[in-house]
Amino acid sequence: MLQEASCPRTDGSEPPCKTCTLKTVAEKYSPSDVSFIWFIDEKVFTVATLNNPQNDRVYASAASREKEVTAERLLRTRPTFSKSVMVSVGVLKLGHTSLIFVDPSVKVDGAYYRDVLLTQQLLPAIWEISGEYFIFQQDGAPAQRARETICLLERATPAFISPDLWPPNSPDLNPVDYKIWGVMQQRLYRTTVHDVEELKRRLVAIWADMEQSVIDDAIDQWRKRLHACIRARGEHFKHAL
Repeated sequence: MLQEASCPRTDGSEPPCKTCTLKTVAEKYSPSDVSFIWFIDEKVFTVATLNNPQNDRVYASAASREKEVTAERLLRTRPTFSKSVMVSVGVLKLGHTSLIFVDPSVKVDGAYYRDVLLTQQLLPAIWEISGEYFIFQQDGAPAQRARETICLLERATPAFISPDLWPPNSPDLNPVDYKIWGVMQQRLYRTTVHDVEELKRRLVAIWADMEQSVIDDAIDQWRKRLHACIRARGEHFKHAL
């Protein structure tokens, strides 16, 4: 049992603080339960790299030569309107979904998230891989916290981590966010990506080659991160890992 100080919000007049919420998650989901949790996330990948030296800028006199300008004076930039794609995945210890591309012509609102991403793509894949039992986790975007979405998940999953137990804006607690996307991004931009079609091909190939051991290692960090966040009272905790 965790021994941090109890939450002062004990009269029920306010929602529990983030620390108490995370304590509840840690106590409810044991190490053995973690093997059954599906972690879901979405990310936008751009054609341009996050740090493109070809777009460096510096304020200097016209007579200055580029090689004479120190690196500290360079302003790192990237194209404002770089082409991009949004993808979604679900990962589990010893399993994962395929890479799902979000239609660029649509807005990912509650209806699209429920009717397309969940009902048509993610949930069928998860049921096929997991069989009769799994625990579903998602982040706290408005489409995911909507009442209709929660009602759908109550009907369509054996169990899920409800929004009142999962704090919004917690990328450091989602293995896809704190590990998997970074690995994909590192592999993606080893060489220049020229257009959206090449971007998609590379993402598919990278995901197909993703070692399950990388996913498993990321998920193995989850409870350690959860406890570190609790000790930090919901604040930044990476320094404590």
